[in-house]
Amino acid sequence: MELTLKIMIQVINRSVDILEYVVQDIYRPKLLGNIAKDLNLNVATCANIVKTLVDRGLLKKNQSIKGYLIGDRLLEICNGTVGYKDLLIKANPVFENVLKEINENCLIAILKNDTRLVIDKKNCSHLVQATTPDEKLAYDSSTGRLLIAFLTDHDLQLYLKKYGLPPKEVWSKAASRISFFEQINIIRKQGFALIEDTVQVVGIAVPIYQNKKVIASFSIYLPAFRFNDKMRDKMINKAVLTAKILSGETQN
Repeated sequence: MELTLKIMIQVINRSVDILEYVVQDIYRPKLLGNIAKDLNLNVATCANIVKTLVDRGLLKKNQSIKGYLIGDRLLEICNGTVGYKDLLIKANPVFENVLKEINENCLIAILKNDTRLVIDKKNCSHLVQATTPDEKLAYDSSTGRLLIAFLTDHDLQLYLKKYGLPPKEVWSKAASRISFFEQINIIRKQGFALIEDTVQVVGIAVPIYQNKKVIASFSIYLPAFRFNDKMRDKMINKAVLTAKILSGETQN
């Protein structure tokens, strides 16, 4: 038993050594022979470990040059997008359709701690565009507010306990506990979050579902000077339809 455990730990350590070796120069493929030599590993042992890492997506074979690079799965783990590969593949043609009909910027975001994290986005062709950072305080964005609102009641309570209520200067309508839950219920009832009380950027966010659970949000956002009642209705309708497509509820 102790021998088996010792071997397992040894394999784990060697696997980590290989990953750390490959990531030292992330763009240069590492040859199997060099990996084994530089890490003082038996070539056969190294090959078996590398094969397992490739099978799990932590490493990948370079298509044009012999050698190994960091795999997509490891990159997903590092940037917090594990499990979103199928969604991102589906998103590209959907984004193109939104740009064709609305011609305003759009993005997909997830909730990571108290931050709204953008995992994919496409920009419009307008000379003047709305901009938003890839990472932003969740309370300070339509996507973040949407994702918070669609947490389960239990998870929402935990979120409040850990991060507190939004600052008044960030979300004035939700600065007290009573008003916070009023805003949450409004977002849940209407099925989207819309920030339009700004002189800079207007954004709408709608939920993306997987197995009846909200996993991400889709957003359309634009400079405030291009926003009006007609655009508001158009954005809401297009965003809701796009989220349904991304959720697999309807076809493009």
